Amino acid sequence: MDEVKRDKAQELEALRRRIADLDAHSIDSLYGLEPVYEPGKGPGDLLPEEFVAVQCPYCGERLETRVDLTNDEPSYIEDCQVCCRPIEFTAERDDGGALLAVKVQRVD
Repeated sequence: MDEVKRDKAQELEALRRRIADLDAHSIDSLYGLEPVYEPGKGPGDLLPEEFVAVQCPYCGERLETRVDLTNDEPSYIEDCQVCCRPIEFTAERDDGGALLAVKVQRVD
């Protein structure tokens, strides 16, 4: 009986050490999570998003759109707020992640 208690105590102590050694990165990888943007904890003082004015390639109307700088994908599709046609947005960023330009084009 004492041997079972000792084994349980050793297992419990090993588990406590493993839990104490976990950091945010290992927890994310353990559960398959993507990194989360946290203000003030990124490269430089970059904002997570920027609002830019573009012209719709279909109807020519000026619209403002939000560019998500935390996304790794350089291009995405969003509908025009006026004519509802799909526009492909391509964001160009510098090595530090800052937005340089946004290119818009028709999807068809």
